[in-house]
Amino acid sequence: MAEALDGLPAWVLERLENVEVVVEDRPPRDEPDLLGRYHGIPLTERYDSSYAGVLPDTITLYRRPIEREAGGDEDEILRVVTETVIHEVAHFFGISDERLRELGAY
Repeated sequence: MAEALDGLPAWVLERLENVEVVVEDRPPRDEPDLLGRYHGIPLTERYDSSYAGVLPDTITLYRRPIEREAGGDEDEILRVVTETVIHEVAHFFGISDERLRELGAY
């Protein structure tokens, strides 16, 4: 996971304020194939007066679906983690799934 984060451009890392990245074994039961999730207030919705004192946003990576997607191969796990981190960081920046599809991100 650290390699995926370290590989992000410096300008992205500088903006990742009040964000925690965590790893959990499994996603919610109703989303067994979920690789990751961003939960928080995207930058596009943060306003100085309304954002003070909030808990950190989270990017959660789900270990078992990632390993399953990668077939247990270490290089492939790194690739899947990297793609998942980039996807969730995009949500942090306020980019929707629809817009990511339009951009050909997945």
